[in-house]
Parts: sequence; structure tokens; C-alpha cells
Amino acid sequence: MRKVLRWLLALTVFIGTLSTAGAATAAQSEPSDIKDRLLSIPGMSLIQEKPYPGYRYFVLNYTQPIDHRHPERGTFQQRITVLHKDTSRPTVFYTGGYNVSTTPSRREPTQIVDGNQVSLEYRFFTPSRPAPADWSKLDIWQAASDQHRVFTALKSVYPANWLATGGSKGGMTATYYERFYPRDMDGVVAYVAPNDVVNKEDSAYDRFFTRVGTKECRDRLNAVQREALVRREPLEKKYAQYAADNGYTFGTVGSLDKAYEAVVLDYVWGFWQYSLLADCDTVPAHAATATDDEIWNSVDTISGFSAYTDQGLEQYTPYYYQAGTQLGAPTIHFPYIERKLIRYGYQPPRNFVPRSIPMRFQPQAMRDVDSWVRHHASHMLFVYGQNDPWGSERFRLGDGARDAYVFTAPGMNHGANVAGLVPDQKALATARILRWAGVASPAVLANPSAARPLARHDAKLDVRDVEREPALRP
Repeated sequence: MRKVLRWLLALTVFIGTLSTAGAATAAQSEPSDIKDRLLSIPGMSLIQEKPYPGYRYFVLNYTQPIDHRHPERGTFQQRITVLHKDTSRPTVFYTGGYNVSTTPSRREPTQIVDGNQVSLEYRFFTPSRPAPADWSKLDIWQAASDQHRVFTALKSVYPANWLATGGSKGGMTATYYERFYPRDMDGVVAYVAPNDVVNKEDSAYDRFFTRVGTKECRDRLNAVQREALVRREPLEKKYAQYAADNGYTFGTVGSLDKAYEAVVLDYVWGFWQYSLLADCDTVPAHAATATDDEIWNSVDTISGFSAYTDQGLEQYTPYYYQAGTQLGAPTIHFPYIERKLIRYGYQPPRNFVPRSIPMRFQPQAMRDVDSWVRHHASHMLFVYGQNDPWGSERFRLGDGARDAYVFTAPGMNHGANVAGLVPDQKALATARILRWAGVASPAVLANPSAARPLARHDAKLDVRDVEREPALRP
């Protein structure tokens, strides 16, 4: 019996020695430099490293399946960036829903938690587009699965808590990610995220435009928009010259006339999306007596006459494709403009996507997400701007939601953020973000009013302005 016990003891010690040696070998073989650790991930490659004080910043490519249901059917390179602070800090997973910037920047939740930031380019925005492009693989589930794979690959490098965030289409993207992979993130902060549940019912937008701002400002904007249609002939001549000078064409939308009206009809929406009530002073006060140049310049500044040219649309083909297949798109009316002045009205996304790309709308996609948020949202924060038209159709919470919030920043536009909330909501939102990230102090846990961002503001790094896209793109 004693021999058996001695043998068991010796075996235990031997196994322990092997385990210790194995752990030591693994520790020695694991890269210590963060760049080497990132590049040791299968499928990860370096495009560029850029210096920034207090951080390491990397622009990377990551190999993704074109179709996550059938990964054997090909791959593409998806661009990501990593703003690295420390592997012990929480990580914010940012999605803009469009192209990813390769200039170092820090989103509001990243500043609040003083963490790392991983930013992902949305699939099919170049250069993160498969070749050839099978557009049927551009949907919200495939995009969420891109995020899931990136998170899975990086979680071992950044083991602390993760938060997903994004603004506008990026806020939508963060929400869809949470819907399909609710166990990945410890919290979600979605800014100004539209929620078009029933694509054909858009009366909420019409109601918004009858009460936003002041009557004086609304009247001034409406008058300029109407005058641009009254002066269609001389201003379209100016548009034709503008297009010729810049090499712009109109093959996708169909004609210069269609493009012109689309730009003009975006005018009022675009103002409230990107401007504040105080900016009404920049709008011509007397449209009827304004010069053609004054009308043109005001519309061009707010809507952008290049927006519906082939060259302006090309970059955003993936967005319009998704708007016409899953996301939905708003339609509004213009009761202050005579019917004879409007030839096309708000045009559908199909008009802004090349006809060679097939599209079919899936009405169940947004209904599914909306129902999930209402009944299952947990650790989610939605922030909207009072004067942002995109907030007319927003995410709302039902009885099944837990530790989830919808806040509105007074007077703010499509750039609304936590910093712009009323004091009590700002403190609560900041405290919840800190808690979800696992970095809330005992004082904050006991009293949310004590919550403050953990990192100091950096004028170059912290992006507070709205991510400007041409009007009527979230």
C-alpha cells in the first residue's frame, strides 16, 4: 500500500513538473510586444503602425470568410485599426458602419473608460470588399459575424471587459451585433441609431419636421428649399456646368434632373441632421429675393451637389444596398411645396445602386431586431439628439429590457453624445458605461453622480463632432 501511495505521489509531482514546465515554455514563447501579439493571430497582417503619444496605433488587415455560413467558399481582407493602451484595460469595439478612418481617434466610451479601441471597417466598403463581390453576402448577420470573429481573435490579447459602440449606422451595427451575439460584449453604447421597423410607415418624420426648432427657422429653410425648385431651370444650368467642370456623371440615378431634385429635397433634413438651431442665421432670410448664387451655395453647403453623381454615390453603394434590402429608408412629404414643383419625390434606395446589382427588400429583418431589443436588451444605452431627424424612428425598450436606457440630448443633432445629456442622465450613463467596462470605482457604484471620464480630453484624439456624411445617410 505504501508503495502504491509513493508511486501516486511521485506521479503527481511529475505531472506538476510537466505542467509548470509547459506553462513556462508557453510564457516564453508568447510574444511580449503588442504588435507581435497582434500579428501572431492567424489571418492578421500589418498595413501600418502610426505613432501617437500614450498609445500604439495599428492599421491591420484580417482575413474573413465571404460567407460565415460557408467559410470554405472564399475569403476577403477586412481592415481594422487598434488603438492600444494596455492589455489590462477594457476595450471598446467601434463600428462606424462605413469605411474605417486610419487616423488615430478615440470614441467617447473609450475616453470614459480610458481603454483600448478596436475599429472595424464594414464589409463591402472598399477596400474591405470581396472580389468578385457577391452582394447577397452583405447583410446584418454577416456583418455581425465579422465582428464576432474579430472579437474572438482579440479577446485573448485584451481579456478585460469589452463594450460595443458606434454612431448612426455604426450605432445600428453595434445593436445588430448585440442581437446576434449577445454574449460577446459586456455593454453597448449606440448613438443616434435609426430603427425603421416598418419601412412604408414614415409619418413620424413628417411630424418631426412640423415642430423641430422654431417656426421662424423652419419657414426660412422651407422657403429656400422651395425656391431652389422654383429656379430649377437656371440652377440646373449651373449644375450642368459644375458637373462638367468636375467630371461628374449621372448614370446610376438616371439624369441630372433627378440628381438635382434629390439634393434639393435633402436640404431641410440635412440642415437639422448636421446643424444647430443657432445656425439658422446662416440660411438666406428672404429666399424669394436671394440671388441664384445664394440659393445654390446654401443648398450645396448643406446637401452637397456631388452627393447623387455617380462619383458621389459609388463610395456609398453598400449603404444604399442595405437600405434597400434590410435597413429601410425614410420617405417624407413637403406640404409647403406645390405638387407641380416636385417631379420625383424622395427616391428609393434602388435608384442609387447600379442596376447590375440585384436587390430585394426583407421586411422581417428590422422587425426581428426591434422585437429583440424591446424584450431582451441588457446593458444597452441608446443616445439620441432632440433635433436629429433620424431619431424620429428610434429604438425603444419594453418590459423585457434590463439595465438598458434610451436618453435624448436636448438641442443636439446627429452628433448627440453622453456629454450633451442633462446632468442626471449624463452621470447615470457615464456610471453605467464604467460599470459595464468593469472599471467603476466604489464611489461611482455607490453614487452615479460621482462618475467622470477616466481619461483627460485630447483635442486631436477625441472626436466629438458628428461623422459627416451626405444628407439622408445615417
